[in-house]
Amino acid sequence: MICLGIEGTAHTFGVGIVDGDCEILANLWKMYVPKVGGIHPREAANHHAEHGVGVINEAIEKAGIDKSQIDLIAFSQGPGLGPCLRTAATSARALALSLGKPLVGVNHCVAHLEIGRGLFDCGDLVLLYVSGGNTQVIAFANGKYRVFGETLDIGIGNMLDKFGREKGMTFPAGPEIERLAATTDQYQPLPYSVKGMDVAFSGILTAALNTKAELPVVCNSLQETTFAMLIEVTERAMAHLDRDEVLLGGGVACNRRLQEMVGIMAEERGASMFVPPGDLCSDNGAMIAWTGLIMHKAGIETSIEDSGVDQKFRTDDVEVTWR
Repeated sequence: MICLGIEGTAHTFGVGIVDGDCEILANLWKMYVPKVGGIHPREAANHHAEHGVGVINEAIEKAGIDKSQIDLIAFSQGPGLGPCLRTAATSARALALSLGKPLVGVNHCVAHLEIGRGLFDCGDLVLLYVSGGNTQVIAFANGKYRVFGETLDIGIGNMLDKFGREKGMTFPAGPEIERLAATTDQYQPLPYSVKGMDVAFSGILTAALNTKAELPVVCNSLQETTFAMLIEVTERAMAHLDRDEVLLGGGVACNRRLQEMVGIMAEERGASMFVPPGDLCSDNGAMIAWTGLIMHKAGIETSIEDSGVDQKFRTDDVEVTWR
C-alpha cells in the first residue's frame, strides 16, 4: 500500500509518500518564511495554496510512481494554525476525491511519535516532542497516547524564535542560537521553571531578554536551562512508566546539544535514545503518510464530512486502535 501524506499545520507545506514497510519514497516541502516578525497564519496559508500543487506533483515524480498507484491520502487534521490546516485539508480532500481514494485525518503530534516507531526497532518508548507550537512528553498507556508533561504557556521553539526575533536573528532562530551557544561554555543563571511534570518558558524568555550578558552566553544559558528542564520531566516519565527507550521529535530535536544531553540521561539510566533524521524531526509529510497508513490498516477512515480541522486537537484525544 502507498500513502501520500500532506502536512500543513504551520509554516511548512510538506508532502510525503510512504509504502507499507515505512520506506520513504518522497518527502518534500516548502516553508513559509516571514519577511518580518513571526508567522502570520493567513500569509502562511496563502503560501501553502500557492505552492501546494507543485509540491504534490514534485513528490509524486520523486517517488517514481503514477497517481493511480496511490492507495490512500492522509493529512494533518490538527493541532495547528487554522488557515494553514484548512489549506492542507482542502488539498487532501481534492486529491482524494479526484483519485477516488480513501482519506485519513492524522494528529500531527501522534505522527511525530509514529514515524519514530516506524523507523526504529523500538517498543513502548517515551517521546520528548519539542517544536515551535508544542512541547510535550508523550507515552502510550491504556489505549491512548498520554501527555505526561507539557508546556504551560508557549512551545520551546516558539520561545527560541521570540528570543531570536528580539535579537535580530532570522526565522527560525533555533539554528543560530545553537551556533552561538556552541562558542562558549559560560553560563548566566536563568529561572528554572518546572512545575510537577510541566514546564513554562515565558519567564525564562523575559529574563534572557533582560540580562546584560553577551549574546553567546545568553544563548548557551537559554539552551542549558530549558533543555535541563525538559530532560528532568522526560526522565521522570520514564521512571514512572518503567520505560527504557526515549525518542526525540519536533524541529527542536535537531539541536545537537539537546541530543547530547538526552543521550547522557539515557546512558546513565541504561536506556536507549532514538532520533530520526532532521527532515523527519521537523514538520514533514512522510510522518503524516506513515501514520495515516497504519491507521487505515486498522480500519480507520475519515469521511469528507468529518474531515474538518481541529486547531486544538489534543494528543490524548486520539483513540489509538492500531496498537
